[in-house]
Amino acid sequence: MGIQQPKSYKILLIGDHCLDVYHYGVCDRLSPEAPVPVLKQLATETKMGMSSNVAVNLAAFGIKVNHQKNGDIIKKHRLIDSRFQQHLIRWDEGEDKLLDEINLKRIKNIEKIDAVVISDYNKGFLRHNSIKEICGIFTDYPIFVDTKKEDLSCFSGCYIKVNEKEFKNIKKLARDSEMIVTVGERGALYKNHLYAVQKTEVFDVCGAGDVFLSALVYGYLKKASIAAAIPLANKCAAFSVTKMGTYVLTQEDVNDLCV
Repeated sequence: MGIQQPKSYKILLIGDHCLDVYHYGVCDRLSPEAPVPVLKQLATETKMGMSSNVAVNLAAFGIKVNHQKNGDIIKKHRLIDSRFQQHLIRWDEGEDKLLDEINLKRIKNIEKIDAVVISDYNKGFLRHNSIKEICGIFTDYPIFVDTKKEDLSCFSGCYIKVNEKEFKNIKKLARDSEMIVTVGERGALYKNHLYAVQKTEVFDVCGAGDVFLSALVYGYLKKASIAAAIPLANKCAAFSVTKMGTYVLTQEDVNDLCV
């Protein structure tokens, strides 16, 4: 049975944006200059990354997204042997300096939304004081955060999702916020309770955190409860890691996963 959506939700999404570029090819020889494999490129595919991956996954749930992102271009290039779907190397482009900081004038008059989502990869677009101001502007809305920062004190009053490694690196927690910690194949922790997930064969974890965040937001808007939203988020993230590359949920996926 497909999902029922009596309401079209609207989200303000703020975050760092990049392009994930996949270079597919075959390796059948070593370089004569050095003992490294030579990739003969056969195809290239570009996907939306970081907060843009959150945006397209939110859209898969039928959510309308106002996406505020950086104009600077970051590209993450991945070289992949097509025969074995094996990542050989990744190199990043456009990270030689911090991104230009968000201009808060772009969001101060935004209204008629259901929630705010902050996808913070700590590249400079969202800095400490800007985040504090964003949280102050949207105090009447639920704010969902996924962040790589170690000082979370700027995220007052938010639902903050991090992975296990990020949680261990936190140096300062946020006031009046609630933490959701994803713990890989074990599921997610929330208020000292482990929400277990059915084990699946992990193929590629790239973008799984973005899928989890998107499903968590959708589940919360539908059920007004983080505890009720986490099982769906777990289910969607577990499904995404069975796919190659930065995966975007399809409408068919959403219909199946939301049953």
